[in-house]
Amino acid sequence: MRIGIVCPYTWNVPGGVQQHIRDLAEALIGYGHEVSVISPADEDAPLPSYVVPAGRAVPVPYNGSVARLAFGFLSAARVRRWINDGGFDVLHVHEPAAPSLGLLACWTADGPIVGTFHASYDKSRIVSVTAPILRSALEKITGRIAVSVAARTTLVEHLGGDAVLIPNGVATERYTTAEPLPGWPGEGGALGFLGRMDEPRKGLPTLLRAFEILGRERPGLRLLLAGPGDVDEVLSRVSPELRDRVVALGLVSEEDKVRAYHSVDVFVAPNTGGESFGIVLAEAMSAGAPILASDIEAFDRVLRGGRAGVLFPVGDATALAAAAGDLLDDSARRKQLSAEARTAVRDYDWSSVARDVLRVYETVAGGAGGVIAADRTQGVR
Repeated sequence: MRIGIVCPYTWNVPGGVQQHIRDLAEALIGYGHEVSVISPADEDAPLPSYVVPAGRAVPVPYNGSVARLAFGFLSAARVRRWINDGGFDVLHVHEPAAPSLGLLACWTADGPIVGTFHASYDKSRIVSVTAPILRSALEKITGRIAVSVAARTTLVEHLGGDAVLIPNGVATERYTTAEPLPGWPGEGGALGFLGRMDEPRKGLPTLLRAFEILGRERPGLRLLLAGPGDVDEVLSRVSPELRDRVVALGLVSEEDKVRAYHSVDVFVAPNTGGESFGIVLAEAMSAGAPILASDIEAFDRVLRGGRAGVLFPVGDATALAAAAGDLLDDSARRKQLSAEARTAVRDYDWSSVARDVLRVYETVAGGAGGVIAADRTQGVR
């Protein structure tokens, strides 16, 4: 099967949707399918052989974050050319409601289209205003996937229609074993965080406040941070007497990201909302890291109601500090959580998730009777 996948966010900046698309593409290629991905990306950026750049993205506030999207006549022309040249049996558009390549592809393409909805958000005025415009594109989607109950609810309540639930995948074997980073976790214990450090909804400020509490109680405790953001700005928010025990790596390679999961005694996910799944949890679970996470709905589901990780009230630094201290003092509990996490994450391995996605492709393409082509009646709206 020839499969075209549309990524809405720039390939140059790590993110959960980009990683989902990368892993899905590579799983499908491993099954013998031909896959091409089009994504916003700098022309000179190093890209996998299956990724076609659609030009530089621009930062746009979206879903409580700043997303780097591509939209406009140049992007539309590149999407149209890619579709016409691709001869795809099915087109798979991710986040088709986002103002980026996916929306352009829906307007442009004619044929079997699958849409995957990742985002979870509350209804806003802008959603109400743009819903009629979005529906003109979404009506062309013949198969809909939601990665979580929250994402499915967002689709049903705000945009109309329903979707089959297929969770995000994770390449579990990639995270199973790795050498810790040099000197980690250390005898005094270590907490870890991975995410965009400059994005408030990732919850780093809550973790830093908790470390101010724990760090004074535990002289040897350290905090390992990894992810995009201004390292100096983050460290400036830590009290001078604790600053030398906070190590902020910034953006790390895929290899060092895996090592980071194996470098801490407790992995903390203090996100405050806006997450529909929690791929960072699935990665940490694959690594067998004991997890402490905020009790947002998405995390509660992935951690099986607290059986595969400890939950604390979102935004509560005092509760986070208390729960982290309990885990640091209880190696048996950490070992139990590690085992539960490794078992629970099997449900999200790409070996099963990709096959579920393929079944959707086969369903929508079965009666299509032709390949994807640009719909000459459609253009940029």
